[in-house]
Amino acid sequence: MNTSGLDDTAAATAWLASLERSLNGSAPQAAADLFGPECYWRDLVALTWNITTLEGRDAIARMLAAQLGQARPLRFAIDGSAQRNGAVVEAWFDFETKVARGRGHLRLQDGKGFTLLTAMTELKGHEERTGTTREMGVAHGASKTRTTWLERKTAEDNELGAVTQPDCVIIGGGQGGIALGARLKRLGVSTIILEKNGRPGDSWRNRYRSLVLHDPVWYDHLPYIPFPEHWPVFTPKDQLGDWLEMYTRVMELNYWTHSEALNAAFDAQSHTWTIRVRRNGAELVLRPKQLVLATGSYGPPRTIAVKGAERFKGVQYHSSAHVTAAPYAGKATIVVGANSSAHDICADFWEHGANVTMIQRSPTTVVRSESLLELAFASLYSEQAVKAGMTTDKADLLFAATPFRLMPGSQAQLYADIAKRDRELITELNRAGFQTDYGVDGSGLMMKALRTGSGYYIDVGASELIASGEIKVKSGVELAEITGDAVILTDGTRLPADVIIYATGYLPMTERVATLISRETADRIGPNWGYGSGTKGDPGPWLGELRNMWKPLAQEGLWFHGGNLHLSRFYSLSLALQLKARMAGIATPVYG
Repeated sequence: MNTSGLDDTAAATAWLASLERSLNGSAPQAAADLFGPECYWRDLVALTWNITTLEGRDAIARMLAAQLGQARPLRFAIDGSAQRNGAVVEAWFDFETKVARGRGHLRLQDGKGFTLLTAMTELKGHEERTGTTREMGVAHGASKTRTTWLERKTAEDNELGAVTQPDCVIIGGGQGGIALGARLKRLGVSTIILEKNGRPGDSWRNRYRSLVLHDPVWYDHLPYIPFPEHWPVFTPKDQLGDWLEMYTRVMELNYWTHSEALNAAFDAQSHTWTIRVRRNGAELVLRPKQLVLATGSYGPPRTIAVKGAERFKGVQYHSSAHVTAAPYAGKATIVVGANSSAHDICADFWEHGANVTMIQRSPTTVVRSESLLELAFASLYSEQAVKAGMTTDKADLLFAATPFRLMPGSQAQLYADIAKRDRELITELNRAGFQTDYGVDGSGLMMKALRTGSGYYIDVGASELIASGEIKVKSGVELAEITGDAVILTDGTRLPADVIIYATGYLPMTERVATLISRETADRIGPNWGYGSGTKGDPGPWLGELRNMWKPLAQEGLWFHGGNLHLSRFYSLSLALQLKARMAGIATPVYG
């Protein structure tokens, strides 16, 4: 199709009309030919019942040939006016399939499709009740059989898990489990969230006292209820804990505290899980159809074996157990690791008068918080973006509309600008012996987060302490041995130690599967996170999407959900729609 001579909106409209004609005519190759030589179609559940990116015309044609018969996409309609970004025309659109409605984003280059995003937003006949379809909440008039909202809710709470079984069980009641639970509640999927702590939000309250979110408030909203306009830009952990607790109540979630899943087994004949749960000290069994692990992006703490560790006379523990450095004033403290938690913990020990040394085993990407806000977040997640009409939903979709293949290039441009702005801080850190980088390809913090979830720090104060020598650092070394009162490094350095903190990260979520279900199941699923970039910690082959996150796994009825507040908010919708479709008996032929 030649769109030369048309204005941008007309060109986008004409292109989508040609796409719809090809799709309705069951002509996958004709649809693929509308795209340019380099092209990407990212689909979030709408056509593929998966989260996948098709790269190139051939891949697009193969997907359409497999999925068109059941998906039947139609009614593509431009929303608003197209916008030009250099040589690229961008446009929003709405569309439908046989069973769903969706939202999309198109980029045209030289009149040909460059990137296309199709995201399912609701299932036909299973829409959330909102606005004019909201529930009345009360039946006016007198009735001898009247029940109040509280009575109905109390009865439901008492029956679910005892008299009736939930459709879904979510293990993990942090922001991920809460966001998904809210989505499922609105879709009418009966769900129990299991949380081992005593209150919603305790997964944040129980962490180290100085913890504050490093991401800004505009990036961190939960579904349905955004933070109020007075909310601080960076949320302290206890304040976030209180917000999560409030949220579970307002959204009427079936949230079980003091509850731990002991083991789980799947019956292939009944397509049902049997989950043994300890709740408030008593054991019971739940039998849902769907089981979601929402215990964070990763699994159990990653520990390292060090010769002589058992001889150490001081205190040693993993960073996940750190609460406060208050008892350790004047103590010689070793923090193994140089990522976000390690920096925060080192600063905590310094604030409490400890003599702290960071062991940096590999280079770290350091970005000043101010630089990240002004250069990386400003266009999508900022007060400036809000005033320009940017909504959270639109920002999330724009972020999702960039395929993983294209991200490193755009991020490298961003971090070239950040490097100029942060040059003085980086120079001072390097002078203090702290090693920095912007990744193997210069793509910086975001790509490290997506590839391995490690290797970076948003500076909120600890970098200045390292640069000034207040926090000492030993770089490019490992722990070789631990004695009763010291650590010996691989370069032969001996450092006195009263306290050792291992900020060594976490294992993949499949390790949780191994202990909860079986090692065989964990091995069949494989690890989560990373997208096959071929960089250290994220081996190939190329996947183009995060491994095993928010989409069908090799084990029926099992799902992984996690990530920061932004990822938990956005992908909770894709996952909830997949779960609802299965509970509603809608065919979900998964592609890829």
